Amino acid sequence: VSLFSLLVFLRYQIYYGYPLETYLEYPIVIAQDVILLYCIMYFNGKVRRALFYAVIFWVSWYLLTLQKWIIDLAMNLCTFVSAASKLVQLQHLWESKDSGQVSALTWGMSVYTSASKLQTT
Repeated sequence: VSLFSLLVFLRYQIYYGYPLETYLEYPIVIAQDVILLYCIMYFNGKVRRALFYAVIFWVSWYLLTLQKWIIDLAMNLCTFVSAASKLVQLQHLWESKDSGQVSALTWGMSVYTSASKLQTT
């Protein structure tokens, strides 16, 4: 879900011609996420699925800018999708009663970055 948000944000910035300094970190973070996801799928024996997701990634990259309203709608939905994914994670943690390796500091940093993203968007 966060990869979707990063992809949309990067494409939005490029589409509207924002200065490179405003979004330079996003290609690096996207590459990091893609490499991490590929490694996870590789070690789980799901390389074909990883290639399928790579194709979806590239197709969505071009579909976002077919028309202006698509990229605008996707950008507006990013906050909702991100918040919904956090709620699903919290619901799962609540039902399982097991936070695993998640610490209060990690959740605090996540809440802070999400709140700051809402403030700057």
